This record gives sequence, C-alpha cells and structure tokens, in this order.
Amino acid sequence: MNKVKSFKRRFSLSVPRPETIEEITEQYNQLNSRCGEGLDHSHLQVVQLSPGTSALSPSDGEGLSPTALSYRKTVQRRLSMEDVSKKLSLPMDIRLPPELLDKLQINSPDDDPKPLSRLLRRASLSDIGFGKLETYIKLDKLGEGTYATVFKGRSKLTGNLVALKEIRLEHEEGAPCTAIREVSLLKNLKHSNIVTLHDIIHTEYCLTLVFEYLDSDLKQYLDNCGNLMCMHNVKIFMFQLLRGLSYCHRRKILHRDLKPQNLLINEKGELKLADFGLARAKSVPTKTYSNEVVTLWYRPPDVLLGSTEYSTPIDMWGVGCILYEMATGRPMFPGSTVKEELHLIFRLLGTPTEETWPGISSNKEFKGYGFPQYRAQPLKNHIPRLDTDGIDLLSSLLLYEDKRRISADMGLRHPYFKTMGEQVLTLPDTASIFTVKEIQLQKDPGHRSSIFHHTARGKTRRQSIF
Repeated sequence: MNKVKSFKRRFSLSVPRPETIEEITEQYNQLNSRCGEGLDHSHLQVVQLSPGTSALSPSDGEGLSPTALSYRKTVQRRLSMEDVSKKLSLPMDIRLPPELLDKLQINSPDDDPKPLSRLLRRASLSDIGFGKLETYIKLDKLGEGTYATVFKGRSKLTGNLVALKEIRLEHEEGAPCTAIREVSLLKNLKHSNIVTLHDIIHTEYCLTLVFEYLDSDLKQYLDNCGNLMCMHNVKIFMFQLLRGLSYCHRRKILHRDLKPQNLLINEKGELKLADFGLARAKSVPTKTYSNEVVTLWYRPPDVLLGSTEYSTPIDMWGVGCILYEMATGRPMFPGSTVKEELHLIFRLLGTPTEETWPGISSNKEFKGYGFPQYRAQPLKNHIPRLDTDGIDLLSSLLLYEDKRRISADMGLRHPYFKTMGEQVLTLPDTASIFTVKEIQLQKDPGHRSSIFHHTARGKTRRQSIF
C-alpha cells in the first residue's frame, strides 16, 4: 500500500497537465506500464457506494493529482471504434486506423460530460486523416467550370464514394464568396435531405470540398425516364424537397437557387438539396439582398420585378415550378429574358391586379413593361395527371404576394401527402423517409434504363455546382 501511495505522489508531480493528444497518450502509457509492474488494479475500479459512504477516504486521496484521481474513480477499459466515433462526432461507418485506436486509449467513459477541447479534437481528426488530400482517391472527372473542377472519388476512411469539388484559389482574390458561403452553411446542416459536407482540405492553391456522392440529379432523372414520371414518385420527391427546405428555413437559411440540377438523387431514391453557393443566412435583418438570384426559370415575379426585401417565400415559388416540371416533364416558365419570363407567368396565372397582388399598380418596373391584361387559366388544364390536392398545393405555391405562399413546413402537412402516412412527419432529421417500409419508389412509365449506371460522364453533369 505504501508503494502505491508513493508511486501516485511521484506520478502527480512528474506528469504535466495534458494539452494535446500526444501528451494524454504518453500519460496513459506510463500509467499502464507502471501498473503492470505490481500495482493492484483494484484501486482503479469504481467503488460501489452505499448511502452515506464516500468513494475515497481523506488519506486515500492525499497527494493525488486530478488525473490520477480520475483514473482511480473510473473503470479502466479500452475504447472501441464506436466510442471514438461518438466522441469525435464521426460517421459510424468510418474505418479508423488500428494504430489510432491504440493512440486514443485514454480514459474516456461514454457518460463523460466534458467535451473535447478544440485543440484535442482537431489533433485527433488530423491523426485520422481528415483535412488531407492523400485520404481520398480520385476516380473520374465529373465536370469543370469557371471556378471549380469536380471529381468522383473514394474515401480511404470509409471506402465510400465521394464528390471532390476542387476550387482554384487566385493569389490576390482568394476563395470565391460562393465557396465560403457553401462551407459556412453546410458544415452546420445535418439532414437526410441535404447533401453532406464530409471534409474540407485547404492548400496554397486549392480549396477542396468533400461531399457525399450521389448518382444523379432530378434533371437527369427526368431525362432518363423520358420526362414521364410516375405520379407516386413525384409525390415522394416533392415531400423530400419540402422536408429539406423546411429544415433550412427553420434555421433562417434561404437556398435561393432551387432547380432540378441542384436536387441530387441517389440509387435509393433519396433526394438531397445541394449547391448552397447562393444561399444566405437571414439571421440578421437586412434589406440589401441581391435580386440577381435564382435561375431565371424558377425566379419568383417579385424578385423579377426588382424586390430585394424577401425571405423564405423566395424558395417556395421555385418549389411550385419544380412540382409542375416533375408532373408534366417540361419547364413551367422557360423564359430567356426577365420580360419574357414575366410574360409567360402572367399569361398562365393572369396579369396581377391590386386584388391578387396588393401594391403592384405602384411598381415602376411593372408599369414600364405594359403587359396585356391576361386572365388566369385553370392549372388543371395544363397538368391533367396531377390530382385535386396536388393542384391545390401548386396553387398555394404560385401566389404573386410572397407572404401568402404556403411555407415548407405547412406544405409537408398538406392533404396531398396524406397517403404517405403520419410516420414520415415524426422522423428524426437525419432519418430517411425510406426507413418507413411503406415508402417505396415505383417504376416510371417512361423508364428507359437504370439512371444510376453510365451517368455522370463527361462535362455536362451537374454544371450548376460549379
């Protein structure tokens, strides 16, 4: 017993306060090796307490450092991959190097409430391989744009496919603002219907964003089924779009560039929002938003007419256009200029009046165009395959006055989705709707071949993400 006390006193004086993973590991190794030379391991076990008793007597704890005291009061055990993944917030399918597990064999019980310090977590992630180019293998080139090149790759950490978006850094300008926005927003968005940003690699000449890899996008899906989708599948994709968007809007994030090319789809049929380069966080009130956002075909009329005071309804107009495109196989308003875009909108939905859009008569840009007075046409005549509830949802999305458009959250509860059941509304954010066994895609009437094979080739794939 005296030898044990003597060792613990020397140990508490000789071991410095741990600051990095290397120091913690060294401390642990010293303790283990010396304990193996004759120390009674029972002193390191948890004491079963009865009411009114204490774990240590004053003499037992005398001279012990906080670290040694912690070892004495905690069960000594080896960490598993699951322990490390949980502690570092890593995906559960990650393949940790065996030598790293040995290095991380520190005292870290699952119920330890103390989070890792930023320095320790960063050192641990670097040891695993995050933030390093050599962790990823390039396979195929998917496309190239003005600022970035995208490759299909594979992660050595999980064995899974990834998309490597390499953004070239100009010596004087640095990283494009779109890349900075994308990183700052996506790193905090964890949802099954939003593309996952796995890693960020920063070198002198390049910023590489590592995303989960998805086989196709909604535009390719439509092309490969001959622009004739099963209406059951339209409903499933529409629900996932609203689900991901609802998650963003609850966090005051506007996507501002919804279109089929930015909705990625994997082989399971999971749809995920991507390309947050134009997204903005509306956490601080401002009236300085740009009206040069959203691809022309999916841009709402208030923004087309110059509005910069917008909020989440800016995304809901685009959702309506996408619903129409899935149901009909053709774009709803394929204009080539702002004036032509507005003309197509007014010809179908009717030229706005003070009744349908309060305040429009005083809009200078609207008056300058001098549009004819069109009457609204019944949407059912243009989308015969969409049922009554679907038409009602579409009408709620395509309203001129932005404040009256249905929200993403209310859209999920629309009667159009009643046939999907109530369970899909209570799923955790990170759970796919396909975990509900009743939710399954059906074969599309215009199905030509598997959309998930021999796609993603050449320079035409997902040009929008550049």
